[in-house]
Amino acid sequence: MPETSLDIAPKSGWLPRLAALLLWGIGLFERIPYWLVALTARLALAQVFWSSAQTHLANWDTTLALFSDQYQVPLLPPDLAADLAVTMEVLTPPLLLLGLATRFAALGLFGMTLVIEIFVYPAAWPTHIQWAAMILLLMARGGGVLSLDALIRARFGGRR
Repeated sequence: MPETSLDIAPKSGWLPRLAALLLWGIGLFERIPYWLVALTARLALAQVFWSSAQTHLANWDTTLALFSDQYQVPLLPPDLAADLAVTMEVLTPPLLLLGLATRFAALGLFGMTLVIEIFVYPAAWPTHIQWAAMILLLMARGGGVLSLDALIRARFGGRR
């Protein structure tokens, strides 16, 4: 049998033990269930956008002033931009918490995150890219088995 690079690796010593330990650790990480990853992302995003909604709703005059002076969204009048943003901030967190229409709620938040990043706070990209990573995960894979989406899919059939 021809010799391979693996065949000439030492069979004892610290290096093979380290490799085995790393492979064992990777195996543990691969057992993290997707529903836990999805639930964590759903909770984190819901908290961020719900908190923002509460801040905006606490003083609507201040919110309108922010959308007029600071949150300069092109093509939309400030009052309409405020209405749309706060509506998204109020509607999507409960959907995410329940795992209901998860992909569509995430899609809406993705659009909102892009608008915030491009037009409002471009320097806050480190935060926005974290949001985008969680949002893209939910858009790609859905809410997981611990969601109303999964319950509805199980009840009424359909893919995954």
